[in-house]
Amino acid sequence: VQLQAYGGGLVQAGGFLRLSCAASGDTFSRYFMGWFRQAPGKERELVASIIRRGDSTYYRDSVKGRFTISRDDAKNTGFLQMNSLKPEDTAVYYCAAGQYYSGGSAQYDYWGQGTLVTVSS
Repeated sequence: VQLQAYGGGLVQAGGFLRLSCAASGDTFSRYFMGWFRQAPGKERELVASIIRRGDSTYYRDSVKGRFTISRDDAKNTGFLQMNSLKPEDTAVYYCAAGQYYSGGSAQYDYWGQGTLVTVSS
C-alpha cells in the first residue's frame, strides 16, 4: 500500500487542522493505521492509532481530548482532526500503516511522506 499525507500548514495556537492520509495500491481496510510526528531535534513519536474497522483507538496523553483519529475505508483514507493546537504540536506528521504485530507491538511497514504542521504562539 502507498500512503500520502496532506493537510498540514501554519495555524495559530488554539486553531485546528485536519490531516488526511490517502491510501492506494491495496485495500485500506486490511491495515491498522497510525499518525506519528517528529519535531526538530526530537525522536519520532506515535500520536494516535486506529485498528482495522476503527473499533479501537489510541492517543498519547498530550493529545487526548484535542485530537481525533478516524478512517473511511470506503474512501481509502485516514484522518487526524487536530483541535486546540499548541506550539508544542509543531512537527512533521506522518501517517503509517501495517498489518502485523510483533511482541504485542504494531509493526508499521508503510509510511507516507509527511506533512508539516506549524503552530504559532
